[in-house]
Amino acid sequence: MIAVLGLIVGVVAGLVVRPVVPTAVEPYLPIAVVAALDAVFGGLRAMLDGIFVDKVFVVSFLSNVVVAALIVFLGDKLGVGAQLSTGVVVVLGIRIFSNAAAIRRHIFRA
Repeated sequence: MIAVLGLIVGVVAGLVVRPVVPTAVEPYLPIAVVAALDAVFGGLRAMLDGIFVDKVFVVSFLSNVVVAALIVFLGDKLGVGAQLSTGVVVVLGIRIFSNAAAIRRHIFRA
């Protein structure tokens, strides 16, 4: 219940405050969001499997976001930012759908 309340408070705060993303960070934000979603789906899967550890989740969440952003940053510096961004999204997308399939199997037993 605390997580749901935190989500609601966060959404309302975001709508009221309307934060502005600096232009220097804009290319990395979508990749960071996809990396964060990967960690969230992995944490949900771990919770359903009964192996969830909060410290592992927090480290996974933060490291996914940082590593994904660093890969895209490095790609930008090498001149292949779009290709590396696509690669990161594909890899994380595969992981997200794999976790979603495991969650679906766990919930619906199918």
